[in-house]
Amino acid sequence: MTSRSLSDDKPVGVIGAGNFGSVVANLLAQRRKVLLYARDEQVIERIRQTRENRGHAMHPNIEPINDLAAIASECNVLFPIVPSEHFRSMMKQLSPYLHPYHILIHGTKGFDLTLTNGQSVESITKLNRSQVKTMSEVIMEESVVVRVGCLAGPNLSKELAANQPAATVIASHFNEVITLGKQLLRSDHFQVYGNNDLTGVELAGVLKNIIAIAAGALSGLGYGENAKGLLISRGMVEMIYLGRALGGNTKAFLGVAGVGDLVTTCNSSLSRNFTIGHRLAKGETLKEILASTDEVAEGINTVRITKKCADYYKVKAPITNTLYQVLFEDLTMKQALRYLMRYPLNVDIDFL
Repeated sequence: MTSRSLSDDKPVGVIGAGNFGSVVANLLAQRRKVLLYARDEQVIERIRQTRENRGHAMHPNIEPINDLAAIASECNVLFPIVPSEHFRSMMKQLSPYLHPYHILIHGTKGFDLTLTNGQSVESITKLNRSQVKTMSEVIMEESVVVRVGCLAGPNLSKELAANQPAATVIASHFNEVITLGKQLLRSDHFQVYGNNDLTGVELAGVLKNIIAIAAGALSGLGYGENAKGLLISRGMVEMIYLGRALGGNTKAFLGVAGVGDLVTTCNSSLSRNFTIGHRLAKGETLKEILASTDEVAEGINTVRITKKCADYYKVKAPITNTLYQVLFEDLTMKQALRYLMRYPLNVDIDFL
């Protein structure tokens, strides 16, 4: 794609009309026409009729669409923003319409799990990196697209929709993808940084969801700022060790997409993962919580997968391990926090 075509008038595509997909579509629509793909015809009709989706007023430049072939044909640049559990199946449907000239910048903070022979994640005790994929890896496995990036950072949908100041990171091995992301998204209220460590940035965005669940639990149990500061700092250390084991660079965790996103989600009731932890601490079961929400909290699946990766790579991950016991075994949040407070740690910072 030439520099001229980076600034042409072709529409930009967003795949996924959830909260974050709707907000990204609105940000992009300030500069370009946007095609917003939704699976549900009722969602498309509602956007057309009311210019509203999930509480967000939709920009006039946004056109809802239900045709993956059309969105790939009309758009050279696509932002796929769908839950990780549906990401690969979406890519399989989209892939026949993609060409090497397409650029895909995803906004999904989750893992894809590759299992064989009818295995289930519940039946496996350990997972290695070849079985766990980031979304950029899924894109490259399922399509001919080469220029891939991700959108990561402290991006709470409600605040972005209200034009509150915020920042994000576009990570890619290709500088032209980063430049393009900046051109399309940057505004007076929204700063966009670049990072070439695509894997590290993706891992930071995924792993922070684990710590956000724990932060919600602290809040739900009535603990204060000292406990939260302890959790965030120890959580950052755990994220870095896990990220290194899974192929990320320490630097990615110390930037906007790492510590910036971590601090934001650990302090906000607007975060779905924080809310899960808060409700668990108040006594609700995971089954009850999941039955009452239509928004995916990626952290739940991330805990399940990351715990088994930590076991495989022999990484000490006390927060992840105790949350796994809370979510999928019979440990209570109070028991988990008591255990974490007694966990023997002799060194504060030992990853530099």
